[in-house]
Amino acid sequence: MNKKNRFITGYAGLRALAVIGVILYHLNPNQFMGGYLGVPIFLVLSGYLVTDHMFHAYEERGEYNFKAFYIRRIKKLYPQMITLLWGCSAYILLFQQNLLAKLNQIVVTNLLNVYNFWQIKNGQSYFERFAANESPFVHLWTMSIEGQFYIIWPLIIFLLVKFAKKKKVIFWIVTALTLFSALEMAFLFKPGVDTSRIYYGTDTRFFSLGLGAMLAVIWPTWKLNENLEKRDHWFLNIVGAIALVGILLMATSPIFNPQKAFAYRGGMFLFSLVTTIFVGIIAHPGSSWNKWLTNPVFKWIGSRSYGIYLYQFPVMIFFEDKVKDIADHVVLYHLIEVILILIIAELSYRFIEKPFGRIDWEKMRQFLTKALNLRAKHYQAKILFATGIIVFILGSFGILKAPTVKAENPNHSQLAKQIKSNRSKQLKNNQKLIKEAQSRKKTASTSKAALVKQAKEAAATKPVNQDFEKYGISQVDLQLAQKIHVTAIGDSVMAGSSQNLQKMMPHLIIDAAVSRQLGDTIPLFEQYKAKGALNDNVLIGLGTNGAFQPQELDHLMQIIGPKRHVFWVNTHVPTRDWQDQVNSELDAATKKYPNLTIIKWHEFAGSHQDWFYDDHTHPTPEGSKFYSAYITKILVTKGKY
Repeated sequence: MNKKNRFITGYAGLRALAVIGVILYHLNPNQFMGGYLGVPIFLVLSGYLVTDHMFHAYEERGEYNFKAFYIRRIKKLYPQMITLLWGCSAYILLFQQNLLAKLNQIVVTNLLNVYNFWQIKNGQSYFERFAANESPFVHLWTMSIEGQFYIIWPLIIFLLVKFAKKKKVIFWIVTALTLFSALEMAFLFKPGVDTSRIYYGTDTRFFSLGLGAMLAVIWPTWKLNENLEKRDHWFLNIVGAIALVGILLMATSPIFNPQKAFAYRGGMFLFSLVTTIFVGIIAHPGSSWNKWLTNPVFKWIGSRSYGIYLYQFPVMIFFEDKVKDIADHVVLYHLIEVILILIIAELSYRFIEKPFGRIDWEKMRQFLTKALNLRAKHYQAKILFATGIIVFILGSFGILKAPTVKAENPNHSQLAKQIKSNRSKQLKNNQKLIKEAQSRKKTASTSKAALVKQAKEAAATKPVNQDFEKYGISQVDLQLAQKIHVTAIGDSVMAGSSQNLQKMMPHLIIDAAVSRQLGDTIPLFEQYKAKGALNDNVLIGLGTNGAFQPQELDHLMQIIGPKRHVFWVNTHVPTRDWQDQVNSELDAATKKYPNLTIIKWHEFAGSHQDWFYDDHTHPTPEGSKFYSAYITKILVTKGKY
């Protein structure tokens, strides 16, 4: 086996690790927060392999066969891509027509390798995540970046070889482009601003490809010496071990969460750099890493990694659209998804990738002869041909129908409008309420018995908010709600009901907005505390958008302090696998913090699906009143006055 083939074997093992990481991230992004970092592995490898191959050709023959390169890329990438696009289009036409809108644009931009730019312009909103409108194609942005690289990079290398000539000069030019890309990502990142532009941008993602290309300039596979001294052999192995440990630690570390600043301000670059070091170690025939990564399992996954990557998201999106109780069967459903992905990837590899990788006009003629010859058996050819024709017709019909389908804008839904209106009212009301909290002086508190007595008298003579009584809260509790002081911070579920909560509790400071997670809101709690606006009762509604680390909860409880009473609304999000994890963490925390009370919204609302929109997470206007009344009732019963 020559040096190049030896590296390709180990490289398949690295691709296996990358695709496993990507799947784990999509299955459970809260446990594998950096799993999306599998993408830079693919990009580094592409940068290294393509550049290395080209420099070898220029050094050996003085020229590069562009035509052969582009034909190989087309045979490798397009057959499975076209199969995926038309297969998904056929499925969408038959079973999930809510995804038809803009399908034609998605197909065309993927075929033209500009889908990442289309996503920047047409990226999904927060509400689409919870409206069964998640795109099964969202992950294909990476294929567009790779496609652009395959088209443009050979031309750039040609110009560099012709005009820069010296390897040293070429290296520093590629280095400059790489660093510019990483710095651009860092400078363009703005906290709280949509990251689509820098996450999907070719220019802001080039650094992974560039690092691979830099390695190819200084570490060409055909010049690496297999005969090393034992000391050097062990040095390479140790460096490889350190790099692999670094990759695994970064891929599971919360600091690399793509919602955090570090990912964009050096995190992805650091990961790509460590990956580049590991690729270099695998490529060196004097190390053992390419042998260690060569095993039947990794070889199988690596050889089918392209298909696994392509089909993972469609399988998850289509499967989870049909089962709405993911949280109740997390392990079983994810196991089914993985099995389906692997089966489809294997079939695609056998019947699409391998045959088309060797296709020519003569083989195509022979296949069509077998498929169309009615007298001969050739059942496999006939089944494949018939299946292909059916999928092509259905998929084409779906693509052609797409322009006639008007896309429903989730941002204009009843829920989105309510949250937007509520947010505006929150910001306006909070100005007055924060001043009230800051100026309120501590006085001897009235006993709970006296307050209840006053509430009963007021309930008989001056009833308030009587329209809420049919939602499970008494007039006495409604009277008590007029006197309780609460600071509430939450996500979109609380945001959709803030108008009802504030109506019942007029002294409620509420700050609730979409797409919030616990880690991101900790500075918000600190701000309210610093302003003197963190009341004795603190209401929290976080967990809809993902699980959190126990240390994050500990940090938050330390900020709030033991003298305040914390009420945490647990999570009802049955379509997401983190629901039970969040609720279990909250239940466990009550044993550690006596001042923490869990408001069991999940248990209370679980049997009332009619209280929720189709996302099974956000309460409808009617469900919102049950949600608000239930929370208010517990606050006035157990809260501080």
